[in-house]
Amino acid sequence: MELVDGVVHLDPSSAVFEAMLLGWARQQRTRFLNEEATIKPRMSLVRRWADFTNQYPWQWQPADGEAFIAHLRSPNRKKPVVLSTGRGYETTLALFMDFITDRRYGWAAECLERFGQTPQQIFHEDNRVAHVAEYEGQPDRRPLTYDEVQALFDAADSRVEEAQNRGRKGALTAMRDSALLKTVYAYGLRRNEARMLDLADLRRAPKRPQYGKHGGLYVRYGKASNGSPPKRRTVFTVKEFDWIVDVLDHWCTEVRPAFSPGKLAALFVTERSSRMSLRGVNMAFTTARDAAGLPPELDLHCLRHSYITHLVEFDYPEKFVSMQVGHSYASTTAIYTGVSDEYRNRVIQRALKDRHPDLWESQ
Repeated sequence: MELVDGVVHLDPSSAVFEAMLLGWARQQRTRFLNEEATIKPRMSLVRRWADFTNQYPWQWQPADGEAFIAHLRSPNRKKPVVLSTGRGYETTLALFMDFITDRRYGWAAECLERFGQTPQQIFHEDNRVAHVAEYEGQPDRRPLTYDEVQALFDAADSRVEEAQNRGRKGALTAMRDSALLKTVYAYGLRRNEARMLDLADLRRAPKRPQYGKHGGLYVRYGKASNGSPPKRRTVFTVKEFDWIVDVLDHWCTEVRPAFSPGKLAALFVTERSSRMSLRGVNMAFTTARDAAGLPPELDLHCLRHSYITHLVEFDYPEKFVSMQVGHSYASTTAIYTGVSDEYRNRVIQRALKDRHPDLWESQ
């Protein structure tokens, strides 16, 4: 309990509500959940819901929760929430209600004594989004085709040439963005994974000495889950993407030193000798995407989808692909995969050839 015994509050309802929020935040911190990415957004959502209902948690009814979600997904809104966002909101609000209705924390008894009402769970199986599909993300987030990847990289390289021809200052930045995008694709990285790479994360591969110090990357800031620390993995350079060796070598030995980063450990740096921001990483992609004339719904994460899809099309084992991208389950990797019709035709032809070798030899 966050309330102080013996204190008479001028506004007891607000005091109890604030104490509930403080207690819930403390509970989440003990689970080592991220303050900025998880706890603060959850607290903000509960306050937003309270403002919408103009009531307190012990007064909320299931109809209030339903009205809130219906309001957020109204077609009259400038940007109605999508299904996955709505599910996240419902889950967050249900977690808060689980906390204040848990008798171990005493809030139900406190509310009954002070206000003559007890809080209840307002989201249940009949008014929450049914989880019937493994993947609820945007369908327009898809892998890029080989031609689209090439067009993206050509556009990024063209920015370098344009800046150099005009003698403009942005040539170094354009070189960095080009190297960054190619690294994201060649190793299937997430946005923050790429941003947080250091020079020390470049790995040699003893079995492939021709790659030098670019035989792989040690990813230290993989996606965390349920309050766990960031997951770590080593992503090996594969032969189909070994063109990245020359890209990284040129970046590390010739371009990066021109930024005068000093003792900064970051692999990708800015003109101010600092690590790139998440926004800067996004801008590198959107600038090249728009210059290449690619669909605006494509984002940086599509390069990760492309990497997974292309590894599958190169016939790498499913387990290897999952390990490369840091997926615990092959089913997660399958969600990211969108193989081409050409690849599926090759699979069918190979299966037919194995089953009917005489027929194929006669042809």
